[in-house]
Amino acid sequence: MLASELLGNKWLEEHVDIDITGIAYDSRNVLPGNVFVCIKGYETDGHRFAKMAEDNGAAVIVAEEKIDVSVPVWYVENSRLEIAEMACRYYDNPSKKFRLIGVTGTNGKTTITYLIKSIIETAGMRVGVIGTNQNIIGDKVLVTQSTTPTTPNSLELQQLFAEMVGGNAECVVMEVSSHALELDRVHGCHFDVGVFTNLTQDHLDFHKTMENYLKAKAKLFDISDKGVVNFDDDAGKFICKNSDCTVLKVGLGDGCDITAGNIRIFARGVDFDIDYNGVKYPVHLAIPGQFSVYNAVCAMGAALQLGIDMDIIIKGLANASGVMGRVEVVPTDTEYTVIIDYAHTPDGLENIIRAVKEFADGRVITLFGCGGDRDNTKRPIMGEIAGRLSDYSIITSDNPRTENPVKIIEDIEAGIKNTGGEYVVITDRREAIGHALDCARKNDVIILAGKGQETYQIIGKEKYDFDERVVIYQHLNR
Repeated sequence: MLASELLGNKWLEEHVDIDITGIAYDSRNVLPGNVFVCIKGYETDGHRFAKMAEDNGAAVIVAEEKIDVSVPVWYVENSRLEIAEMACRYYDNPSKKFRLIGVTGTNGKTTITYLIKSIIETAGMRVGVIGTNQNIIGDKVLVTQSTTPTTPNSLELQQLFAEMVGGNAECVVMEVSSHALELDRVHGCHFDVGVFTNLTQDHLDFHKTMENYLKAKAKLFDISDKGVVNFDDDAGKFICKNSDCTVLKVGLGDGCDITAGNIRIFARGVDFDIDYNGVKYPVHLAIPGQFSVYNAVCAMGAALQLGIDMDIIIKGLANASGVMGRVEVVPTDTEYTVIIDYAHTPDGLENIIRAVKEFADGRVITLFGCGGDRDNTKRPIMGEIAGRLSDYSIITSDNPRTENPVKIIEDIEAGIKNTGGEYVVITDRREAIGHALDCARKNDVIILAGKGQETYQIIGKEKYDFDERVVIYQHLNR
């Protein structure tokens, strides 16, 4: 692709046209003929690596600030917006070649994307998924270089979209994080349907206030043709009031276009009735908990906005299986049950404990920690929730990152001490899991909260292999 095609005709007013072989924002990944884009991050600044990018063969460098290099420099006001637009042009605007569904909110995003996938596949269409667990087309897992856990950076996102086009995807459903919306990772994308799940405390280390967090989430509905919103959530009501797109309101309460009721929760899942346009439909989903009903009605709303018939939607939900790391029952051949769940927010932790209490015949044992270098105000809140709702809590490490794990645990203890709930502190997560397994009795349910689908633990700035499923089997077979 020519530089003028990638950067615009104004390039020809200042520079000779040249061939561009690709785009990079990490100087280590620059190949000869690439455009290197200097991006200011939170830990480092790409402008510092412009010379390295030049040495590696960059033909053009895009920057916000003055840099000293011998190759042409294209100065812009916002390099994040620029790389997003360049990526769209370089990959020929792939997201315009399929129907795009985005799911945002604090909790439930991953599960909802997989429920929508099941419905779309039941309708006979080929679908791709982009999100926390993995990126897939049909059953094919796509390998990416992205370091972002939920929504890839704009360059990797457009690369993924191009793969989706190559894989004949007719629809793509993706998780859209508040970071992605605030940092322009989805700039240049237009969504056929945007979905909002809920808003509870998370990411205040980045957004600082819940108001900022909500405004970031609401941006999805500025770039969506249609919306689906959990109207039981106050943030959902705000989005409905301030959105210009056509919104379908879903929930359990009044004022909804799709209303769930007559909810029956079992260990094997949940049954409920849907009221839509004055007609009642029975629904079954093989994931227990009231929060699963909210996830289901959000997925149903998205499918309806895509024009899929209700009968197919209900069949698609019945076909859906559990998602790795989301109320995942680990086969242990024991008289107690072990569940792994990604719950890492106050609302997420309360949801999983309450869901388990609805079917547990024995004690509920909750093992959890909180991530380091992240919002520390939620730690005592999560401690209070675990102490109040669990029969026994085990406080341990999550991903401490560069923080002292003991300090993180002390923050959690500040909340749990006020509940009078029985708990123990075991800093090492492997030892903590062993303790949970050793103390469990018949009919107890152990919840391992926080890690979910992750197969690693971040200590310092290093990732170490840590799959809770493996840890469980090793302990039971020791």
